[in-house]
Order: sequence, then structure tokens, then C-alpha cells
Amino acid sequence: MHPRNVWQAMSRPGFLLSAWPWRSAAYLLTGVMTGAGALVGIVTVATVCGALAIVLVGLPLLVLAALGGIPVAEVERRRLRLIDRDPAPGRHLVPAGPGPWVWLTTRLREQATWRELGYALLFAVLLWPVDALVITVALIFPLSMVATPLLMATAGDGHEAKVLKQWTVTTWPTAFGVAVLGLLLMTLCAYVLGVTAGARAELARLLIVSGEGEFGAKVVELARSRVRLVEAFEAERRRIERDLHDGAQERLVALTMTLGLARLDAPPGPLADQLAKAHEEAGKALAELRELIHGIHPKVLTDYGLHAAVADAADRCVVPVDVDLQLPGRPARAVESAAYFVVCEALANVARHSGADRAQVSGGHRDGRLFLEVRDDGCGGADTSAGSGLTGLADRVSVLDGRLALTSPPGGPTLLRVEFPCQLTKSADHFA
Repeated sequence: MHPRNVWQAMSRPGFLLSAWPWRSAAYLLTGVMTGAGALVGIVTVATVCGALAIVLVGLPLLVLAALGGIPVAEVERRRLRLIDRDPAPGRHLVPAGPGPWVWLTTRLREQATWRELGYALLFAVLLWPVDALVITVALIFPLSMVATPLLMATAGDGHEAKVLKQWTVTTWPTAFGVAVLGLLLMTLCAYVLGVTAGARAELARLLIVSGEGEFGAKVVELARSRVRLVEAFEAERRRIERDLHDGAQERLVALTMTLGLARLDAPPGPLADQLAKAHEEAGKALAELRELIHGIHPKVLTDYGLHAAVADAADRCVVPVDVDLQLPGRPARAVESAAYFVVCEALANVARHSGADRAQVSGGHRDGRLFLEVRDDGCGGADTSAGSGLTGLADRVSVLDGRLALTSPPGGPTLLRVEFPCQLTKSADHFA
């Protein structure tokens, strides 16, 4: 895998033979030119603004703040590509409307504008001289030493050459020795260039690159992938339910009927007893398979929606349940499935643990959210941290950005409320 930035490149053995040392040198060299240009620009703008400040007090300073740092930061984000392949997005917001005044007021209210101005001032005053010093010491000096034999050969008398304008070389062995020393220094200075360029890039990212934007983009992509995973999981559940309903269940029904007919035709005796026992076991297996299919994804939920499926679950509950759902349409399939299984798990907990005499399921859709409430008059004391099925319900709801709240004081009553952000559609649109 190719390195993404100069730090990764320096950690690999092929750094000296790669283009990264020269990319680092180019980054620092363009930094010298950009910083010097920024210094000239800031001094010029400050001079003009100082003259205008006599008439327009304070406004020139605001213009300097809005216009001084933004172009420098934009150039710096483009220069970062030399030594860092990762994107470098800005922090600025999109103006609320067209026009220069709206743009200016938007920029002046942003923290990013002032951070970029601070970076531009730091760049123009301090950073580019440091870049120039590193380029001079780590690149120009070693290259001058490597070029000593060439300088000696092209000298007018051909007998001496100046090394770094300080030392005079008069013999060819000395000249070649200085050149070899320059090559060794270039090897060391390649890492000096990489470290300096990497540190400068990190400082630039800290001040002018929108880390929040990158994080937000990753969060959005994570949420989208999570929704895709939930939808794929629900589709697989429906496929399994369909295969069991149309395949294994029909075969068991046929087997049960065949055993029943054979039982009627068999004369009394051990064979008839065995057929009766087999017929009974086949009936139990068919009942268990139907319960399994209903638990995977009930057909009534697919065909008739959440209201009918909740009413069916309430009819099968051993505790009397009143159902009051006001749903003018159908939510998304993943939300509909999750809401149904929340209700089923809640009613199962009511039947097993609450000791309630009656329960109620109510809900509706309001302000873009589907909400359901399951309440009972039982003994209360339910706790999501006790390892019950409520923990799994909370996880299932959170996958769809929903919220689950439980109120269950000792002595009751218990109220379970769940909300999902969703929009309702008509039945025809739901299956489109």
C-alpha cells in the first residue's frame, strides 16, 4: 500500500529513494514563496486600511480579517497535497443567501475565519523564515558540497573552489571528499526535510482544516452503512420466512395429512399406535414451525401492516391487551419490523414477569416520529441493566436512531415507550 503522508513514508525503508524527500522540499520551498507573498499582501492591506481607518473606523479591520486569512488558508490546503494525500476540507459554512454582504457577514461570524487569519499572520511572520532556514541548511548546503568537483572544474584557474563561501578547496581528492560528505549529509537532511514538512503540515491541519467535517462525513457514512445493514438483515429474515412458509411448512402439512390417512386405513394394533404417535409428532412439529415462522417475520406484518400485526400479537398474549394504534400509513419496512418486535418482546415480558391483569398498546405518528407505548398494571420493577430482553430491544431501536424509555417503579405500573424517526407511506407505495 502506498504511503498516505510523509510520516508513513519515513517509516519505510525506501524513503530515501522515493519522491517524498523532494516533495517535502517542494512543500517547504513553496511555503517560503507563499509566506513571503502573504507578508507583502498583509503589509499592503494594512497600509491601505490604515489610511481608510480615518474615514471608516473599524470597517477596514473587519475586511482585513475576512479577506486576509481565507486565501492564504486555501493555498495552504492545496499545498498540503504535496506531502499528505488525505483530503483537507475547510471549515466555512455556506452563506444563507447570495450577495457579497451576506458572504462577508457569514465569514465574520465564523470562528474558522479568525483562525485562518491567525494562521496567515503566523505564517507571514514566523513560519516561512523557518522554512527558508531549513531549506538552506538541509538542501542548499549539501547540494553545494556535492557540486564542489564541478565548481572546481569550471573555475577560471581550475585549481580551487569555495565550499559554502567559507572554505577553499585546492586539490581534487579534497574536492571529491567534500562531495562524498555532502552525499552523506543529504541522506540525513532528507529526514530533516521530511520531519519539518510533516510538522508544518500537522500545524496547518490543526488550524485551517476542518476535522469536524471529516468526522461528520464519517458519521454520516457509518449511519448509512448501518441502515443498509439493517435493511439487508430484514430482507434476509423475510426470505427465510418465505422459504419456510412455502417449502418446509407445506411438506410438513402433506406429511401430517399422509400420516392421518394411513392411520385411518391401518387396522388396530401396534402399527396403528405407531402411526398415531407419528401423526401427533408431525402435528407438533408443524405447530412449532408455524411459531418459528411467525417469530422470524409474520406474514400478517408484511401483508397488512403494523396495526394488524400488533393486534394479532395481542390476541395471542395470555394477558388481555387493549390495542389503540392511530397510523394513517405504513413506516419503512425496517422501522415497521423493529416496532413490531419491540411490542412482541414487551408483551412477552408482561406475560412472564409482570403479574399484570391487563395491558395496553397504544401509539401513532406525530412530527415525523412513530411512537408506541406498552403499559401494564403489574408489579413493576423492570430494569434494563438486569440482563433482560430489554437491553436487546434498546440496541435494536438505537440502530434505527430511535429512542426507548422505560418507567417501572416497584409496585407498578410499567410503561415502555419507543420512538422512531420515520415518514409514513400509503400501502401501495410501501410495496413499490
